[in-house]
Amino acid sequence: MTMILDELVARLHPTQTLTGDATESYTRDASPAVPEMPLAVVLAESTQDVSTTLEWASTHRVPVIPRGAGSGVSGGATATKGSVIVSLERMKAIRELRPADRLAVVEPGVIIDTLDAAAREQGLMFAPDPASSAWATVGGAIATNAGGFHCLRHGVTADSVRALTVVLADGRVLRTGARSRKNVAGYDLTHLFVGSEGTLGIVTEATVKLEPIPRGQTRTFLVAFPSLMQAGSAVSELMASSITPDLLELLNRTTANLVEDFEPGHLDRGAAATLIGQVTDLDADAQIHQLRTLFARHGGEHFEVRKGDALIEVRKRVQPALAARGMGVAWMSSDAAVPPSRLSELLRHIEQLQIEDGRDISVVAHAGDGNIHAAVAGGAGGADDLAAAKRIVRAIAERAVQLGGTVTGEHGIGSLKRDFLALQFDETALEVQAHIKAALDPAGILNPGRAV
Repeated sequence: MTMILDELVARLHPTQTLTGDATESYTRDASPAVPEMPLAVVLAESTQDVSTTLEWASTHRVPVIPRGAGSGVSGGATATKGSVIVSLERMKAIRELRPADRLAVVEPGVIIDTLDAAAREQGLMFAPDPASSAWATVGGAIATNAGGFHCLRHGVTADSVRALTVVLADGRVLRTGARSRKNVAGYDLTHLFVGSEGTLGIVTEATVKLEPIPRGQTRTFLVAFPSLMQAGSAVSELMASSITPDLLELLNRTTANLVEDFEPGHLDRGAAATLIGQVTDLDADAQIHQLRTLFARHGGEHFEVRKGDALIEVRKRVQPALAARGMGVAWMSSDAAVPPSRLSELLRHIEQLQIEDGRDISVVAHAGDGNIHAAVAGGAGGADDLAAAKRIVRAIAERAVQLGGTVTGEHGIGSLKRDFLALQFDETALEVQAHIKAALDPAGILNPGRAV
């Protein structure tokens, strides 16, 4: 393989290829997936670099793993033995900001918060905001179709993508979509690649939609409920109303107590569920009054309102609190999603699993869109304990599908959830996806063993 690799190195700049111990920091993502030793890491700086690498890899049947910031939690960017990792971190230019068209043209290594900050200087915003937005890249968000706190009001990443430049498995360069607001020419190839987790091609440029910064007052609220059913029914009524919050998050009792252990004084330890939400609008105070009345009808207690983002900081303490207890995504995490009207049923199922198994399950839900994040304690007892935690994650995914939902709402399948696909898709759907993969990557070199 050394001679084959020398051929690639000769076609790139000498500083663009890493081997041996120098590859270590590029081999893993934020999941518990265990990486293997790659052949090399390519630090791509242009579409041509990616095209050269894939043409070489296709010729020699070398697996290629695209990588952004490594913030994914499903094992989609971990190294496999003998693979070449294509890192896009050097491709971080914001090529164009077009306020009149409400568009930006960016390279895949641009940090999400960096793009949003640049847009805000023009009175606009980049809406996708996964929890890792301070270090996650636009390319990674596109690869996984990432969600975030504000996707309830603004949609997931796919809703913000207009056009792509993609390098295919054999090195050819494909351009999809258009910069116009409307475009119905041909198949929608753009959104075929969004969420494909690097299995169909590598995105090297994206044209993304920007939105006006919401106008008006910002009000954040917190309300506690004595039962998950009451919280769920309140969410259902809210989503059927004329109010669309910027965000609506739910914490179960386990999570509230973890946060209180970490930094006390904010949450009711006895509440079965706590909702934290935010409204930004010209009539935000009137909407808050409506919400207070709505929540009271469903048993909501201790309704609290603050200006700005103060209470959102309570929600953001969840991950540090989990990490302090060793229960973060380094163990087993579910991101199943259901229709919002079925959220309480999924939460009750998780509660029953927790009672039956006896282990902690922390749940944080993007309640308005029915997407839960359940961190299942596991791993302290070794491989068997981790396997038991994964069985719970699978049971959550299975129930979500039964309720009309999905096994993954925003983190993707990666390598850790491939056996969940059969829970959601029948044989025909799996075959169609396999045919698409075969058509675009006949040698199977792009992120093998991931997503499909």
